[in-house]
Amino acid sequence: MWGWSRAAALIGAALLGTAGAARVYRVQPGDTLWSLARANGTTVQALLDLNPRPDSTLRLNEVILLPDREGTGTPAAQPSGASTQFPGQVGQAVYYPGRPDPRTTMTAAHLTLPRGTWVRVTHRVTGRSVDVLINDRGPFGMPSRIIDLSEAAAAQLGIIGEGVAPVTVVILSRP
Repeated sequence: MWGWSRAAALIGAALLGTAGAARVYRVQPGDTLWSLARANGTTVQALLDLNPRPDSTLRLNEVILLPDREGTGTPAAQPSGASTQFPGQVGQAVYYPGRPDPRTTMTAAHLTLPRGTWVRVTHRVTGRSVDVLINDRGPFGMPSRIIDLSEAAAAQLGIIGEGVAPVTVVILSRP
């Protein structure tokens, strides 16, 4: 059985025909909406507009639509102080005890952002935000998980009971 999202993506591609407005793509290991948006010269919001879904998690081998090579997305509005080089990464946050840092208890681990980078993590359901310092590497093992928050940051964001939460991450400042 294909599932609704795969069938919808293929039907959407068929309806678009030769207009060149979208391409069909099968999700590969490590893909995130943010990485696909960046690689295709568009925004996460444009991808979400092309692929309506209940959450922002991509599943391995899922079929989604991407904009044509010319790009159909428009730049997303950035939070005050956010970097235009990192338009926002969408995925899941988890929490762990955290690596101690003398500057703050609001720390996090990220796979690619430089240590010393400050980011704003926003819960996509509740709208609550927390600013954290990247001082570690992770999360590992699940491509949909984009940031590990310290326990203090997770508590302020309100995700201790959830364990895993849908979030958006934007850069506030780099080292």
